[in-house]
Amino acid sequence: MDPEPPQYLTSILSRSIPLSPGEKRPKVTLTFAQSIDAKISGQNGAQLILSGKESMVMTHWMRTMHDAILVGIGTAVNDDPQLNARHLPPRSPPFGQEYAYNLPRPVILDPQLRLPTTCKLLDNYRGGKGRRPWVLCAHEPQAAGDVGTTRLEALQAAGALVVPVQSTNALQGLLSVPSVLQTLHELGVQSLMVEGGARVIGSFLAERDSVDTVIITIAPKFVGSQGVGYGVDIIQVYLFPIMRYTSLTCLMSGIPL
Repeated sequence: MDPEPPQYLTSILSRSIPLSPGEKRPKVTLTFAQSIDAKISGQNGAQLILSGKESMVMTHWMRTMHDAILVGIGTAVNDDPQLNARHLPPRSPPFGQEYAYNLPRPVILDPQLRLPTTCKLLDNYRGGKGRRPWVLCAHEPQAAGDVGTTRLEALQAAGALVVPVQSTNALQGLLSVPSVLQTLHELGVQSLMVEGGARVIGSFLAERDSVDTVIITIAPKFVGSQGVGYGVDIIQVYLFPIMRYTSLTCLMSGIPL
């Protein structure tokens, strides 16, 4: 396998319009795998295998090309992802022979601090195989000894950096996308890869001027009505009037058509 990103991927990521000087946010790449019927997970958010080997390698290349990678708490709990580049060939090691690439910073949108302290992201960080995860929550717990404070202290003790941001509805697990992007910008993130899940994808698509590049892998599968999608209504109502596409590239099994 070539130890450098494929040219087609570099080309796609370079086509987005540069940010204006007043935009205080990272460049955002939204990427996810879906079935033919636009489902990205199974019933109740259960993980689906929608990515083949080639698309998995492509995703891992993209991870190395961004400063940070963002997922929601649902994905973090249900999938327990590592968000690294383990499917790429080894290079000279900064973290160890297996994880020698520019690994992205893991960012978890976790309004109520539900991330398990035993998750792989924290295990990898403590073991020197990944970067320190950032956990973005809806607010910082106020009362000492309450559940929020206990979770905060546990996550910090496990190695996470917990950062409060503005929420649109903390009880429903929603954080303000502009506030998330501004916070990451202030923390030095210049490029962000958003991988899901469904609620996160929908919230980014619904927010004006928040996504620069969209990369979708479509698996030849039908999931059915029990599966979870990212909201066709969101696409119809919000995406087309406000998102302007500068180019469109279609690929089949990693080969541009």
